[in-house]
Parts: sequence; C-alpha cells; structure tokens
Amino acid sequence: MGVDEAEVPVDAVGKRVSCGGERATVRYFGPVPPTAGLWLGVEWDNPDRGKHDGSHEGVQYFTCRHPTGGSFVRPAKVSFGVDYLTAVRQEYKIDSEEVLSEEISISKKKLKWGNIKDFESLPSVLLSRSDVSWSGADGEIRTTTPNVEWLDLTGTLMSCWEDVATISQQLDRLEGLQLSYNRLRLPPDPSALRHAFSALKVVVLNGCQLTWPQILECAPMWPQLEDLCVEENSITELQRPEGLLQSLKSLSLSSNPLVQDSVLSLSALPRLEQLNLSKTGLSVIQFEDAAPGNDTVSSLTASVWFVVNELAKLPSLVRLSCRGNKLVSRDGNPKTANQMLIAKLGQLVVLNSCEIHADDRRGAELDYIKMFGEEWLKAGGRSQPSPQFICEHPRYQALISKYGAPEEGELRKPEPFALKNQLLKITFVFPDDANRKPLEKKLPASMVVQKVKGLLYRLLKVPAADLRLTYTSPKMVGTEFEIDSDLKTLQFYSIEDGDQVLVRWS
Repeated sequence: MGVDEAEVPVDAVGKRVSCGGERATVRYFGPVPPTAGLWLGVEWDNPDRGKHDGSHEGVQYFTCRHPTGGSFVRPAKVSFGVDYLTAVRQEYKIDSEEVLSEEISISKKKLKWGNIKDFESLPSVLLSRSDVSWSGADGEIRTTTPNVEWLDLTGTLMSCWEDVATISQQLDRLEGLQLSYNRLRLPPDPSALRHAFSALKVVVLNGCQLTWPQILECAPMWPQLEDLCVEENSITELQRPEGLLQSLKSLSLSSNPLVQDSVLSLSALPRLEQLNLSKTGLSVIQFEDAAPGNDTVSSLTASVWFVVNELAKLPSLVRLSCRGNKLVSRDGNPKTANQMLIAKLGQLVVLNSCEIHADDRRGAELDYIKMFGEEWLKAGGRSQPSPQFICEHPRYQALISKYGAPEEGELRKPEPFALKNQLLKITFVFPDDANRKPLEKKLPASMVVQKVKGLLYRLLKVPAADLRLTYTSPKMVGTEFEIDSDLKTLQFYSIEDGDQVLVRWS
C-alpha cells in the first residue's frame, strides 16, 4: 500500500518503509532531475536490493553504508507503516483459535494465551515483521492492551527510540521488549525516556547494527534491566559500563567480533550471572611451546588466559557460553580447554549449556594442578610462587590449599601434538532408517563437515547435498544441535568424543 506524494510525512527522512517485502530507511525526499515528480531515496537493509550509493548522474543525493545499498523509488510503491493497534488487529484477526493456543517462550519464560476474549487479556503481543511504525492516538494502547508483559517488535518499521517509548509508556506491566533487526535512531537525551522503560527487565537487540558505546548510550533508559541480548551486532571493543547496567544478570554478546582484551571491562558488572561469548572470535587458547619455566610465552596465549582470569573476578558469574570459538589446547582436544576454564572459574556452575557436576570440577581442578605443577615448583611454589606465576594462575594457590601440593610423580608433561590425540569417537545413527545399524567412526576434530558428508556418501550412496546432520551429547540428553555449515569443523560445533551424529536425508 503506497502513498501519494502529498501524503509523504514532512519528516520522511529517517523514517522506515517497506517496499516489495524489503525494509529500508528513507535518506532523501525530493526531485531527481531530469525526471518529473518526487522520489524517495532509500537505503535498503539488504544492500543486494539496491543499485547505487545514493548518487544519480554525478549528483550525490544521499549516502549509504554499502556502495550499492541505495535506490530511488516512487512514494506510491512504499508503505510508511501503521499504528500499533491497527497492527494488533491485523495480526490477530487471521486465525484467533490458532493464536490463542500458542505457547510463547521469551527469555526462558513461558506464557500461554489461555482463554482470551479480547485484547485486554493479552499477556504478550507479537508483532514480529509487521508494519507497525508508531503508537497511534494517545492513551488508546493503555485501555486496549493494558496487561501486556512481553512485546515483540522484531523487524518492524519503528524508526527511533522515541516512537518505541510512546508505546511502552502505555504498557505499565511491560517487562520484556524484543526489538531485533530494527534500525532505531538514538535519542538525543536517553535519560528523558527513562520513565517509558522503567519496569523493563529484558531487552533483545539482535542484528541492529549497534556498537557497544551506542548500547551504553541507551543504557540510562533501562534502570531495572536484568537480561540484555545484543547478538549479531557491530560490537568490537567493550568499554567499561561505569555506573550503567548495574542490575544486569545476563548478557549475550554472541556473534560479535570482539576485541579480546576488552572483555575485561565486564568486570564492572557486579551482578552478572550469565555471559554468552559464543562465536565472538576469541583467539586460540594454546599452551606455550616453550618448556615449563621458560619465559618465552606467546603474548597471544597470555592475553587469552588473562581474559579468563579477569572473568573470575565477576562475583556472580555462574553461567558461561563460549561455543564456536577456537578454545583448544595444543593437543587438539577441546576438553582440555574446557577443563582449564572450569579450574580457573571456581564459581562456574554451567559451561556451554552443560552443568558442571562435582566430579567434573574435582577432575578438572586436579588435572590443572598437575598440568602446571612443574612450572609452579620452578617458580618457587613450595615457599612462595613468583608474582608472574600468581598473575597467570591466580587460583592455583587456592587449589593447592584445597587438594594439597602435587608430587613429582603426578606432574603432567606437555604431550607432543599427534593426530591420535585429537581423534573423536563418533557414532552415526540413522533415525529415519530403522533397519540401518549405528556406525562408529574415529574422526579428527579438525575434519570439516563437507568431508564427513563425503564419507557418508560413500557409505550410504546418498548425495551429500541431500544429507542433514545434527548431533547429540550425553551431557545434554534430549537436545539436538544443528550442524548447518559444510565448511566448519567438528571442533567448531564442540562435538566431543562419544557424541552421536544423527543422519537424515531427503
């Protein structure tokens, strides 16, 4: 549904529009000679949809992030969206019986619609991918949907935080706000919008092209925030959130290209209990090639472990996820790195979605003592270890007090790299073919999924393109993890010795 030229908002520039099923931001409104009439210059969310950088015949009308992210379109081809209540009516008039039977799960909290006869009873409003762009008449939201606790505005036409605030300030019970895949302009004074988000406990801003300074700039708006999810953004360096986000208990930074050492700034979050650093590009954790006691230590190695040591200073951190990073030891075994993480982070209860049992912790801490025992002895351990050793292994002395000092015969020597040290015993099962027996294979952790499918093709005579793989772990019974990229390694997916790979085909 397009608009006439006369109906284009006077403040069109910066507004969000939909056109042909795609989302875009208006960057220009006016003439584009020598053509007649008025045009909208838009920057597409998907740059492949565009044609140029905002210029035409040598004139630059607007700029884009991507050199081919812009287009000129006629106003009649775009929609500037609808108000909140119109979007609610459009969304829930389609199949009310199906909608009312759905169970909603947001940030680990499950809600059921129950017996809903009107919008006043709605506990959640899900307007994902709708064309909602503004609040509508003042006060109507409060009287029509007064009991909303969770609001999903993923991928809408909201243009700025002020527009979001005009909706949220009318939802007195709102606790969770999902705003992923929007392009929201930052407010000039975030503190002025604090009243509109004062009860919020959960905010999700995945895929919004935000940087960490921009998130900190918005933080004063969320005084009671406990759960912040900012995955797939443009976050690289983490500045210290001084005086901000002090009530935060859960933070997900997954799929951001983080600068490694900047993770240390999270120590300013005293109540943080859960931290997700999966797929953030943390560098390889690798034991030094030098013999114990040699001062030639890779600065990269020291830097990575220094980050882990600093995380130990977060007093409330009990859950950590770092899947998809290259956290492996020199012997090629991901389990060694996991043991190091468990030993260094004494308060950790869950690592990579797996509960750390008492036996797991005891084994990891004892192995850690043996692994670095010789280095501890050479650093003067029996009397007083050197400051350098204490800096690199701040929990070591506490573990000595807990278990006792290692004896000479218990010390583990670094094993040379060998293929046998990184072979994984994997059982392939075929849930859609009851007559086919499980198949056990030993494969290197570094093998890419494409080669695994090639192996299965030779065994099954099923084209690799038709194969779909998932895996299960005895540590997470009943949960299947997708293996969705042929170019990633088994190690990338944290597949471990003894896991099962489920093979299906079309």
